[in-house]
Amino acid sequence: QVHLVESGGGVVPPGGSLRLSCTASGLTLDDYYVGWFRQAPGKEREGVSCISRAAGGKYYENSVKGRFTTSRENDKNTWYLEMNSLKPEDTAVYYCATDCGIVTLGRMTVITESAAGSWGQGIQVTVSS
Repeated sequence: QVHLVESGGGVVPPGGSLRLSCTASGLTLDDYYVGWFRQAPGKEREGVSCISRAAGGKYYENSVKGRFTTSRENDKNTWYLEMNSLKPEDTAVYYCATDCGIVTLGRMTVITESAAGSWGQGIQVTVSS
């Protein structure tokens, strides 16, 4: 059984940084694209980032490009989201997931979910002074 656990959330002031981690069990991480999604109050869940199996490809939703960085350590079954220059609009519950996808529409990158994906339970990130 696949199990994903996020850590690293919390409360930070605008301009601050956080690093989220997601550790998986019950799967071999090398086989999967993995990503991060978020859901703010009253809004639909949106994709934030997606990283390819060997980390050769890293993809970001437009509003976080240049501020967020995703990485992975397959030997630790763990992937990360380094979030810098955080803004109040980044406040959301963040979820890690397997089997993310990428759709490019002109200059816009859309991170997509998969019905086959596995999900963490979510972790709160609050950006507030």
